[in-house]
Amino acid sequence: MNNLLTTNNEPNDPPPAYDSQTRPSRGAPLPRPPPLSLPVLNDLRKRRVILASQSPRRKQIISFLGLPNIEIIPSNAEENLPKSLAPFEYVLGTATKKARAVYAQEVDNEEKGEPALILAADTVVVDTTTGSILEKPRSEAHHVTMLRALRDARDHKVYTALVAMAPLQSARQPGYALESFVEETSVRFDGDVSDDLILAYVRTREGADKAGGYGLQGLGSILVEKIEGSYDNVIGLPLKATLNIIQKVMNMANDEDRLEGDPILEDEDSE
Repeated sequence: MNNLLTTNNEPNDPPPAYDSQTRPSRGAPLPRPPPLSLPVLNDLRKRRVILASQSPRRKQIISFLGLPNIEIIPSNAEENLPKSLAPFEYVLGTATKKARAVYAQEVDNEEKGEPALILAADTVVVDTTTGSILEKPRSEAHHVTMLRALRDARDHKVYTALVAMAPLQSARQPGYALESFVEETSVRFDGDVSDDLILAYVRTREGADKAGGYGLQGLGSILVEKIEGSYDNVIGLPLKATLNIIQKVMNMANDEDRLEGDPILEDEDSE
């Protein structure tokens, strides 16, 4: 399969054809393709966009959408929802708290102005044998125990909740549009992974700051046999779902004094 290489083109210019003269030197990283030229993204590239997360993995994934003015503002909301909630409810509730907290903090920012979009996310790993929500490992011993349990169970689920908020152009109540979505991915660990390999992986510290204790995008992939669903969901931000939710919430935000399906306004129009 031939790859396309890009140079410093304007966003709407087509990339040059691949040929031997433009082949990068061996070992050099391939240049990133030009950004997606979609109306919603083109508009947001001129405006203030906030990612309510300090995760470097989410920052890297969302950078593929080519939003140059994105700000990283982690939420100060407490992540204290009860683990007795179903994983779907837990992850969605946590992501919603994050988005609302950053919205309340930034919507009246006099220095930077009102943000056009706030995007929050939360990811959890769920042991399907017990239904328990796995946190980040607390210690090396806990980390080893966690990965052994995932290996022995073989199958687990990863859920990422996405919540997008955007101020309504009309500024009518409640003042913002909100869209949410939960992505689910099934992961199967390799049952032949040895205890020695698990301990060696734990001591790399790669998975120490990750729910479930492993990073699929790095060395953690040696623990995994297969996945069903979105790969980048396991990393922390499903890109396709992120783009979809951005398009939906920005369409809602451009409400022109009404939101489609609003029963109050529909009653007024019928009078």
